[in-house]
Amino acid sequence: MDALVGLLDGPRARNAFLLRTVLDPPWSIRIQDEAPLTVVSLVRGHAWIVHDDDPPLLLTAGDVAVILGPEPYTVADHPDTAPQAVIHPGQRCETPDGRSLAASMGLGVRTWGTNLDGRMMMLTGAYPMRGEISRRLLDALPKLLVLREDEWDCPVVPLLTAEIVKDEPGQEVVLDRLLDLLLIAVLRAWFARADAPAWYSAFADPVVGQAVRLLQQNPAHPWTVASLAAKIGVSRAALARRFTDLVGEPPMAFLTGWRLALAADLLRETDATVGAVARQVGYGSSFALSTAFKRERGVSPQEFRAT
Repeated sequence: MDALVGLLDGPRARNAFLLRTVLDPPWSIRIQDEAPLTVVSLVRGHAWIVHDDDPPLLLTAGDVAVILGPEPYTVADHPDTAPQAVIHPGQRCETPDGRSLAASMGLGVRTWGTNLDGRMMMLTGAYPMRGEISRRLLDALPKLLVLREDEWDCPVVPLLTAEIVKDEPGQEVVLDRLLDLLLIAVLRAWFARADAPAWYSAFADPVVGQAVRLLQQNPAHPWTVASLAAKIGVSRAALARRFTDLVGEPPMAFLTGWRLALAADLLRETDATVGAVARQVGYGSSFALSTAFKRERGVSPQEFRAT
């Protein structure tokens, strides 16, 4: 498991919201759907992304943005254009005074806007992400991440543009996988840039990268810093120092966070007993997992599962 596998294993699209939007100016859409993560790709024209407390940012054709929720924001032809549509949770679209726009602006399969030849076309994919592994990814990202057309080379956008308007058997699965590919391509390109999180360089380090992979691949193993160092072939002190410098936390703290994130997702997504989850993530008993879980999360595994 490499760096991105560990982060991206959680946010896999399942019935994700995908839409092609085609508009002529002036246009402005207020987004308050509370989606945890949204991917926007500009196919033609331009669009401004405006968060309430940040300077507006211009996207042009070929640019891709990843936007974190749940804070609202506006996408418009100009920062000063007043919103004409509001997207609510559940992707309910209304005018600012509450009138539905679902029928009046529908232009066909997964297509919405003023006319099919509109000067601006963008593809939007909203992830209904859940899970603690997904949260680790969100915590690593800025509120707004943008890749310019000349900063990367990815064939997924043209393919997604062609597929998003099709209505064929299995199309939802096809689109989910294409959205996943687009997100992975964007994050892989962004993480390789100089402004990516400092800890990302840790995964390229021959010592620390190997340590992280071992911990992520086998969290149930009874790891200690000494056994991890022996497996890699370095001293305990050297590993502890280098790991903390590059990752930002000691090896065992990283392992604890990873184990508890896995446990939380297993509790949410499976019917496994707390004891079975404990063994799967490296705790000897349900009591040991419950103690660590409550210390970290403030609730017991049973309480977490119930909520």
